[in-house]
Amino acid sequence: MSVTDSTGGLSMTDILANSSVKAPTSTTGGIASAATAATGGQTLGKDAFLQLLVTQLKNQNPLDPQDNSAFVAQLAQFSSLEGITTLNTTVSSIASNASSSQALQASSLVGRSVIVQTNSLQLDDPTKAVNGSVNLTSSIASGTVTISDSTGKAVKTIDLGTRAAGSAAFTWDGTDSSGATVPVGTYTVKASAPINGTATDLAVYLPATVNSVTLSQTGGELTLNLAGLGPVALSKVQTIGI
Repeated sequence: MSVTDSTGGLSMTDILANSSVKAPTSTTGGIASAATAATGGQTLGKDAFLQLLVTQLKNQNPLDPQDNSAFVAQLAQFSSLEGITTLNTTVSSIASNASSSQALQASSLVGRSVIVQTNSLQLDDPTKAVNGSVNLTSSIASGTVTISDSTGKAVKTIDLGTRAAGSAAFTWDGTDSSGATVPVGTYTVKASAPINGTATDLAVYLPATVNSVTLSQTGGELTLNLAGLGPVALSKVQTIGI
């Protein structure tokens, strides 16, 4: 059986040129145009990725089509991209829920007393005793806590006595050295003790009232706005009281 050539001597290139299916002159150019149209210069998303894949199928050379393994690899990339997009959405939802939980936690702190490391004390009610503590890096035979007013004048000195290493508590009853009640105001509390024969300043922990709370807009930690102290990071708080 013979096969008759009905093309009249036309080559394959002539047939493609006269048919509706034309071999692309530049597959790369077609994909680049599709990329620009799909993304508008923005980050490539899954919809744009799929559009590029379809464009690549349409513009492949019929004489040298794309290898099947290459398409499988691209589909795998598309699947990974879609998975990452879903993961980003889930993480964003979790972050939003965490922010809401943080806001709820913050609202419960307003008006409460916290213990922070500071030398400043806002005394609002001199009739109520103030409980503080100092941090001792080693045991001491003697030590003092000196309370001064806003002018720097010492109004009361509390003897710590002999203490073991660790946290040493002290109490100020709101009176001066003569026993008179001091006025409302801001006071400075400093502690010192001889350690290894050298007078050493000690870290002091005092109570403060939370006036308000500032939420971080970038996912950072809470900032407590304390009466008489100003903003203090939540991580700096040693104890949260009533």
